[in-house]
Amino acid sequence: MAVTLNLRQAIVQKVSNKPDKDVIDMIEGSIDYDERALPGLGVLFELIWKESDSELRQQMVDTLQHKLHQDDQPRA
Repeated sequence: MAVTLNLRQAIVQKVSNKPDKDVIDMIEGSIDYDERALPGLGVLFELIWKESDSELRQQMVDTLQHKLHQDDQPRA
């Protein structure tokens, strides 16, 4: 019988034994490029979110809100 991995499991398996540099390269290589990488970044963010305390979660939300409002500003 074939083993079926879901997307989360496949992404976690892909990065689980990688050195930090490879994980950083994968993340940075996915940002602002092919949209097919977005689900992978979402899975990694989910892992970070689940392991974060409320203070760090608020910091991430604040950073996101700042960036969203910054992008809303008209450009001169």
